Amino acid sequence: MRKLWTAFLILVLASLAGCGYNDMQRGDEQIKAAWSEVLNQYQRRADLIPNLYNTVKGIMAQEQQILIGVTEARAKVGSIQATPELINDPAAFRKFQEAQAGLTGALSRLMVVVENYPQLKSDRNFSELQAELAGTENRIAVARNRYIKAVQEYNTLIRTFPNNLTAMIFSYQTKPNFTVEDEKAIAKPPTVDFGKK
Repeated sequence: MRKLWTAFLILVLASLAGCGYNDMQRGDEQIKAAWSEVLNQYQRRADLIPNLYNTVKGIMAQEQQILIGVTEARAKVGSIQATPELINDPAAFRKFQEAQAGLTGALSRLMVVVENYPQLKSDRNFSELQAELAGTENRIAVARNRYIKAVQEYNTLIRTFPNNLTAMIFSYQTKPNFTVEDEKAIAKPPTVDFGKK
């Protein structure tokens, strides 16, 4: 009986080695790390906005609606609790993504209006903030790409056989990923003009 039990235990352990459980754990941790970096870069952008607002508000007094739009979009982003669990809730993830897209749009509108203010474009503080913001947007893109890749690898892992059986047993679900609202918009290259020739 003892030999039979030992043989059964060895068989179970051998089958678990190929079940993908450890790979799923690794993939889940990679997603959490990539998500933390996404949040870190979004927070960096949010932290730049008060300085940007204070720099432009005196010069762009007649553009109050745009400035209010930026601060409201930042407040909406700040109102969403960006916890690690957010990546396990597709509806909350979508809400977070929409808030971030709203902030991106508000900042884009602000940068377009800045073109009408040569004194602002020549202001050193504004130029530095603009460079910081552009660098942060690049960091956000890199962090999002890493997250997208980690989620794609994880979702593929838990949906392929025999790993899908392990995922089903342990209730692993696919993770939500970033989406593009308007796919036609990404086909058109953006126009970026910061007034530097």
